[in-house]
Amino acid sequence: MEQQAGAISDAESKVMEVLWQAGRAMPAEDIVAALVSGHQWQEATIKSLLNRLLNKGAVSAQKEGRRYLYTAVLRREHWLTSESKGMLDRLFGGRIAPLVAHFGKHRKLSKTDIAELKRLIGELDDDQ
Repeated sequence: MEQQAGAISDAESKVMEVLWQAGRAMPAEDIVAALVSGHQWQEATIKSLLNRLLNKGAVSAQKEGRRYLYTAVLRREHWLTSESKGMLDRLFGGRIAPLVAHFGKHRKLSKTDIAELKRLIGELDDDQ
């Protein structure tokens, strides 16, 4: 059963993405290898992030010989829901329409985005 993890920082989310994409337990050295080049982080930084995620209950660690294997406990879907709800609440009073209006006003919606939104709204109307 998934625990309620504490808030995940941007840096910690990069570590979580590696675990979510792998979909399996990973040793720290594999996580470090996946992150060192793309983020120019030191190994110690990544291990500190893993420890913070352990303390928050977002990952678990199981000893295998002389190393630990890390597994994501927090599901990506749960994190995305929490993050997007938090952003909507903070910036748009929990409402989606002002968010879409904001992106539309600042021309951040492509024709493809608009078509997709229309399709989604049509599906929502059909469901009600």
